[in-house]
Amino acid sequence: MKSYIELDIWKEARKLVSKVYLVTSNYPKEEVYGITNQIRRCSISIPSNIAEGCGRQTPKDSIRFLYVSRGSLYELETQLYLSNDLNFLSEENLNAILPQIETCKKLLNGFINYYKKLLV
Repeated sequence: MKSYIELDIWKEARKLVSKVYLVTSNYPKEEVYGITNQIRRCSISIPSNIAEGCGRQTPKDSIRFLYVSRGSLYELETQLYLSNDLNFLSEENLNAILPQIETCKKLLNGFINYYKKLLV
């Protein structure tokens, strides 16, 4: 098995974190401890839980962390839509980051399916 740092999903999740930090840098200063912080924390959770899942001893344990990562990915997507609703995030920036989220969803689902096959 590859090291987690060689995995496409981990690399793409890191790119997503960078994009999130870039787009949230223009959020209102009064939101630093609100939605800005929440968005950044859940984006960081995605590659972090992938790494933690890869470090686990059993496929079942690994899958649990991959599901947490996927949950954070969906949470991030929702928060970005809410940011757009609140006019913190432009439609243009939202549409620029959504393809990266979709890429991560596909790769993460594939990685979860890989681990599920190991359980059989």
